[in-house]
Amino acid sequence: MTLPPDFTLLQVVPELETGGAEQSTIDVAQAVVAAGGKALVATRGGRMAARLEADGGRLAQMPVQSKNPLVMLGNAARLVDLIRREKVSIVHARSRAPAFSALWAAQSTNTPFVATYHGVYGARSRLKRWYNAVMTRGDLVIANSDYTRDHVLAEHGVAPEKIVTIPRGVDLDRFNPNWVTPSRVAALRKAWGVAEDDRRIKILLAGRLTRIKGHLTIVAAAKRLKAEGRDNFLIVFAGDDQGRTGYREEVEQAIRDAGLENQIKLVGHCDDIPAACLLCNLAILPTTVPESFGRAAVEPQVMGRPVIASAHGGTTETIVEGKTGWLVPADDVEAWSRAIARALDAGPGALASMGAVAANRARQLYSADAMCAATLAAYERVLDARA
Repeated sequence: MTLPPDFTLLQVVPELETGGAEQSTIDVAQAVVAAGGKALVATRGGRMAARLEADGGRLAQMPVQSKNPLVMLGNAARLVDLIRREKVSIVHARSRAPAFSALWAAQSTNTPFVATYHGVYGARSRLKRWYNAVMTRGDLVIANSDYTRDHVLAEHGVAPEKIVTIPRGVDLDRFNPNWVTPSRVAALRKAWGVAEDDRRIKILLAGRLTRIKGHLTIVAAAKRLKAEGRDNFLIVFAGDDQGRTGYREEVEQAIRDAGLENQIKLVGHCDDIPAACLLCNLAILPTTVPESFGRAAVEPQVMGRPVIASAHGGTTETIVEGKTGWLVPADDVEAWSRAIARALDAGPGALASMGAVAANRARQLYSADAMCAATLAAYERVLDARA
């Protein structure tokens, strides 16, 4: 994709810690730099900031994560200054609170404004619906799945031509089984205390430790499996509690109460998800509320691992029932125990065959390159419309 001369993109995201919106921010910044443009990211900062700068992007640190109206006004002024100083071509917001500051700054400088609807936001009041609608007030709305697009159309009455679906992408270089060395997998085995001769089916739940990710459903399902005499599995919960120590303690207590200390491990944040996928035989995504896209269901598939996921949201688009994984009713402990039992009965060989089908499909549909190319094309469309 050829960008206009002197193209400068400003993305605005609360922080660069971990998550789908943050990863997409990094990917698009890298694509803009590769295409000859400049990529700026206004953010509080975070552990992924180093990757942004290593890829040639630039960090503009400011408290855009704040919902304090006075801080938001201050952010708008900072963004106006940044837009003028750097001659920004497009402002792209990826979260609601920063979107207010970004939209005000874009309107003040007559700069095109794009927003990505990364999640399906609930709205129980007119005020909350107005707050959510800030993501639709610019030149173009990007939805990260058809599920999200349908929600935006129904919730905000946006003209269909003003919203485009661009599925979230996976970095096929980073998530490439051939490039994950045995030493990386061995390092995770050692860190997680998984013996090399452990022949149990290993199941990965990658995601921050928060109630909506469904950890307690899996603990309850594993308890049923153990009561049936099944113990040939090891479930790994890989994710930060991000300060939610109360929930972490609740999960740990549930594991102890069920006598599952040998079946479920909490391993904390994992920097090497590709190696984690290879260490395990399959992945699970038991979210209690719909994921707008569900990157944690796509990354394992790219790595050749089938996925069991809750049957709602974007995962109904990314998983083909019975072919690349299984879809299970959310919060249904019995259904989840049956689904995991089905995977255990299938065994490593059948799971690997299913994973190969999953990898072929996911690599075709959900590459970061495809996502970035579509995003840059959306920028071009907005600039042409303004011209």
